[in-house]
Amino acid sequence: MKKICFFNSSNFWGGGEKLHLENAKAFRKKGYKVTIAAHRGSELWNRAQGEGFETIAVKVGSTSFLNIFKLLRIKAYFQNEGIDTVIFTTSQDLKTASIAAHWAKCNKVVYLRGLATPIKNSIVNRYCMNKACTHLIANSQETKRTMLENLSKYIAADKIGLIYHGIDEKLLADGGAKLPQVNAEEGTIILGNAGRLTLQKGQQHLIEVAEQLKVQGVKFKLYIAGTGELYDELQAGISAKKLENEVILLGFVADMEAFMRSIDIFVLSSSWEGFGFVIVEAMAKGKPVVAFDITSNPEIITDGKTGLLATHLDNTDFASKTARLISDTKLRRQMGQATKQSVIDRFLIEERITELEEYLIKA
Repeated sequence: MKKICFFNSSNFWGGGEKLHLENAKAFRKKGYKVTIAAHRGSELWNRAQGEGFETIAVKVGSTSFLNIFKLLRIKAYFQNEGIDTVIFTTSQDLKTASIAAHWAKCNKVVYLRGLATPIKNSIVNRYCMNKACTHLIANSQETKRTMLENLSKYIAADKIGLIYHGIDEKLLADGGAKLPQVNAEEGTIILGNAGRLTLQKGQQHLIEVAEQLKVQGVKFKLYIAGTGELYDELQAGISAKKLENEVILLGFVADMEAFMRSIDIFVLSSSWEGFGFVIVEAMAKGKPVVAFDITSNPEIITDGKTGLLATHLDNTDFASKTARLISDTKLRRQMGQATKQSVIDRFLIEERITELEEYLIKA
């Protein structure tokens, strides 16, 4: 590997985009030449340029792999720039970037799958994953399972590597500024959630949980960071249940580290996660986590030690476990210490990047 292109055409900022940027920085630190292909004007594009990366603008849709001229332009870029390794994460980039990289005869064509949902058994997907890609890597056991769910006849299980995501060791540091928008009265516990406002992320469950906590007389505030298509619907639900003083939609929050410093407990209501990167961000700041017991959450959260896992879609169980943490200061403190140690032991980016580097070099 001499020159790597991290290819991500998404126009929004999420865990996959953050992963791309962090991985790009880590590989550059190791001495590799790195470029980033991104949607012009996206958050990833802006941050990549701010970090001084060579960038190329790409615009990819679900059918872009059918556009021969687009494929040839991307192929030419890979060849002209001497790129020998292409790394991508999204389904649409799998099709477009893998085909172009395969045509360009790149030595390593790497699909980092981060979504724990089954892949459609189509001719295109089989071609891309079997022929175009040289490496398939899952970010959790659950992601690997879903990759094989429809394709086990065509893809050998041992072709899919497993490498967890990692975070910068700097995020473990104590102290620092908090988010000004997050305010709490004395004795009020701050709950935090962060993610796109979508059905997958399930913030509607948190509104139900908040309603139950309020009825029980629990003193809390819930701050939800993120934007998405359900913003208006969620705000209407908050108003309908008269939770304006308890649940606050913050919109997009750029400084997630400050947000995590500002909360006491992180609550994740997603119905599926390939790898809950945001959970690890909270754990790095010593925050216990309450989440549903689904997909990769049990791989990250040790139930009863670094957080509490609630039965999936059982809002009453979720509220009960959240109330338990709110009422037990000692338990929060113990779990907070355990979460930070878990990050140190399992989720530091330098170790995960070294693992990825060694995996790519040896195969």
